[in-house]
Amino acid sequence: MRAVRDFVITVLVLALAGVVAGILWSLAAPRPPYVVTGKGPLLADPSTQALIAADGWFAVITGVLGLVCGVIGYGVSRGGRPLPVVVGLAAGGLLGAHLALLVGEAANLGAVSVAASGSSAGSSLVPGPLALTARGVLYAWPTLAAGAFFVLEGIAGYRDSPLRHPFGGDDPYGPLPSHDIDGR
Repeated sequence: MRAVRDFVITVLVLALAGVVAGILWSLAAPRPPYVVTGKGPLLADPSTQALIAADGWFAVITGVLGLVCGVIGYGVSRGGRPLPVVVGLAAGGLLGAHLALLVGEAANLGAVSVAASGSSAGSSLVPGPLALTARGVLYAWPTLAAGAFFVLEGIAGYRDSPLRHPFGGDDPYGPLPSHDIDGR
């Protein structure tokens, strides 16, 4: 029962962090400019970097949160059973990333400055909606959270491992002569 509780708490905490991540992404990511014409809105500059920058900001925000969640999850699970926490980090990271996407697209909070150049007499430039074009960045959070957890677990496992000192701490070739240590 404790394992289920640890899993559920981990997923819920990461889901709440996903809402915060969505607001941060909405504030940080740039919006592409659109031209409003008689036929509807059209992307003002098809070669704009704003679309890629929005994906980059999403990856950075969720990636940093993934690393932080992995370290905190490792610290919390150190005294108990780590499996429910690491599975919760993976599932909660996926849920948190999807919530960040939904909240960020819905909030659309960022201040956008659209240059007046490029608009013709019958059209006006407006900021476009925030969207994620590279869906693969949704996996940054769960991958980095579980990865950080496993790296820390591997370091701790190696530090406590008897393989670190395979001969019980004794050198199988005997102690070094004193003249080799001093260089004489």
